[in-house]
Amino acid sequence: MAQTNKRKARTNMRASCRALGLLGTMMVAALVGGILNADAAAKETMTINGAGATFPMPIYAKWASAYEKNGGAKIEYRGIGSGGGIAQIKAKAVDFGASDEPLAPEELDRHGLIQFPLVIGGVVPVHNIQGINKGQLKLTPELLTDIFLGKIKKWSDPRLKAVNPGLKLPDADITICHRADGSGTTWIFTTYLSKVSLEWKQKVGADKAVSWPQGVGGKGNPGVTELVKKVSGSLGYVEFAYALENNLNYVLLQNRSGEFVAPTIKSFQAACENASWEKAPGFYVDLNDQPGQASWPITGSSFILVHKNQLEAGKALEMLKFFDWCFRKGASIASDLHYVPIPSKVYGLVESMWKTSVTANGAQVWKGELHMTAKPARVSSGETEN
Repeated sequence: MAQTNKRKARTNMRASCRALGLLGTMMVAALVGGILNADAAAKETMTINGAGATFPMPIYAKWASAYEKNGGAKIEYRGIGSGGGIAQIKAKAVDFGASDEPLAPEELDRHGLIQFPLVIGGVVPVHNIQGINKGQLKLTPELLTDIFLGKIKKWSDPRLKAVNPGLKLPDADITICHRADGSGTTWIFTTYLSKVSLEWKQKVGADKAVSWPQGVGGKGNPGVTELVKKVSGSLGYVEFAYALENNLNYVLLQNRSGEFVAPTIKSFQAACENASWEKAPGFYVDLNDQPGQASWPITGSSFILVHKNQLEAGKALEMLKFFDWCFRKGASIASDLHYVPIPSKVYGLVESMWKTSVTANGAQVWKGELHMTAKPARVSSGETEN
């Protein structure tokens, strides 16, 4: 009888232990699940805001769409022009700014910022000349500059005919379409004109906004695109993706080696080959008028601007994870839109800068090799017309 009671007691004890063990497992699972759900919820409610250049808007929109399927926090980017992006990041009104004009190292230090290139593209002269299709009109640097200076006023000008003997250029007035806002695209374009023309450099100069000798202005790349489409006889400049998406007629431009080249990803890549990123403080590199027979003459980078000292470590990390994804996973998307992905050796320099320069409450934010495994989150982008 005693032995039976002992066996029953041991059986009851084992059952109790199993019950306690199951309860403990359930409590741990609930705790872990709660933590994971809280983390996912935090990412879903976290919004990282950026603003700036319209030059990279097509690729940013595509990256955002793809990033939505791979996880991370919600990213909102507004294309308001490089000037607006610089002003907003300086004022700490956004988490990151974007500019096609790089800031000088001294200005970066003065505002506690770092910058790094995220993508490379080309600025393309585009026209609306009846009967002349894309890739048919040839322009030299001198002709392009003199048209924008107002020294060449008609498409039938003898100098234009001499370079284009096979084209029937109409006796029509040339209308210049340019940006009306502060624009990194304008900085790239006017920097090129200043490099190839001393007269342009002295009379107009290079900046995000200049006093144009003539023409009509549109806000953003979309605004200039619409002007060129509507105004017969017009000549403007836009980022290449806008030219492709809107079926605009681009020119063949003579490069530094004397070759007339078309804007393509290969000609943009050729312009990047001689850039010395590792020797450029603050990644300040001008890709305009690079040597090489295949180089497109008007090429530039789009830069991201962030503060060195971040207020929220978690938010700063999520922001850098997005850029990391763009570098690691977004190259093929960039190529599809005729942007040049940042070379891997340049990303290595960028990531090293993140590790040493971006902090929150004195602690290092980026430690490298972080990859997103969270469930997909919403990522969106918006663009104003400037």
